[in-house]
Amino acid sequence: MPSFACVLLVDRRGRLLLQERDEFAPIDPERWGMCGGHLEEGESPADGARRELAEETGLVLPASALRAWRTFGVFHEHYGTVDDVHVFVGGVELDDDDIECHEGRRIVFVDPADLSDLALTHSAQQAVPALLADAVYPALRGDLLG
Repeated sequence: MPSFACVLLVDRRGRLLLQERDEFAPIDPERWGMCGGHLEEGESPADGARRELAEETGLVLPASALRAWRTFGVFHEHYGTVDDVHVFVGGVELDDDDIECHEGRRIVFVDPADLSDLALTHSAQQAVPALLADAVYPALRGDLLG
């Protein structure tokens, strides 16, 4: 059963870093989701989250910049399984110009007010509203680690 690690970065304005997936993505094509992906054999969720973030955005953050937040069970139609998605969060003082897009159509900081206009991935449908409702969200806006 695959396991995944994903990252939600929050900037000082409370915007969330999200990726617009392209039509070639095997899971949730043409939807907006978190940076992240499959864990490699023997890889910890924390190491996987940092690796995936670096691969997809060019951001190399120290281990202390991300904290384990929650794990969700997410049904992935592509596999026909409910898989663990480990979500890591961090507060950063970055903007779109600091992000490289190495996967998908684009990776940008999104204002939570604009989320209703976006088709979210299955994992983001669970994680994003949960983060916005969690006490950790406002703390991340002031807990800048980038």
